[in-house]
Amino acid sequence: MTQKTAVLLMAYGTPRTPAEIEPYYTDIRRGRAPTPEQLADLVARYDAIGGISPLAARTEAQRDALQKALNEIAPDTYEVVLGLKHAAPMIETAVNELAARGFQHIIGLVLAPHFSSFSIGQYMGRARAAAEPHGITVTAIDSWATEPAFVEFLAADLRSRLSAMPANTKVLFTAHSLPQRIIDAGDPYPDELRSTAEAVAIAAGLDSWSSWSIAWQSAGRTPEPWIGPDILAVIDDLAASENASGVVVCACGFVADHLEVLFDLDIEAKQHAQAKGLAFDRTSCVNDDATIMHALAQRVISAHS
Repeated sequence: MTQKTAVLLMAYGTPRTPAEIEPYYTDIRRGRAPTPEQLADLVARYDAIGGISPLAARTEAQRDALQKALNEIAPDTYEVVLGLKHAAPMIETAVNELAARGFQHIIGLVLAPHFSSFSIGQYMGRARAAAEPHGITVTAIDSWATEPAFVEFLAADLRSRLSAMPANTKVLFTAHSLPQRIIDAGDPYPDELRSTAEAVAIAAGLDSWSSWSIAWQSAGRTPEPWIGPDILAVIDDLAASENASGVVVCACGFVADHLEVLFDLDIEAKQHAQAKGLAFDRTSCVNDDATIMHALAQRVISAHS
């Protein structure tokens, strides 16, 4: 039995090699293999960003940075392990290994700032279900949407990028879309995103609500409706307006460089904007920024106390 507390750092997961793309896609589809056309489309998107996503390495770097921050604040107290939703090490595997090593308590933290029952809620549910048979307790950090270090990181980068953009540039705060039925059931996800957007807009000194708005991106390719407006449609509307000249995307729903940022924004949205005559830029992702990892470490310690 160990006296340390485990920190289960959870993330979406990604294929690490081209050979892992198909099993990863099958897992996302709940065990249903993709059609050859669907697989080819995904492979093509990975090829466009260099053949594979850097997300696995980014997530491991975030784990290491959080461990370093915790060691600096509270030495020999916490051990950070990864648990992924769609790739190894899976959440359940991580919990079972912690149980085998004698951990009695887990603090769950998801590498996503905005709570939704569909995302963070599912991660925490899987962690608790895996922990319960072992008698391990799980404490959840459900949201860090308005963490001051996160807000200032985005606001500082946004101020810098806006200074290099033309006048009448619109800021779009984005996050991954979700099925409309989840929002209709009262999920707080849109409000979570808006809380971040409003805090960053104030910190960045945006003049009024007319200088920024919220858009959604990377909707699933399913028949059911997903929440909008989609970022490409918003870009179309901006291009059709009389005085818009540019757009800066603050992808505050994502905290690491991966396919939804490097392809959906840096390639697809950028090309769409430029084809409409709009200048385009986006803010940086958090990745393993030491200041934010230190702030998240403080949240872990507060959850433990």
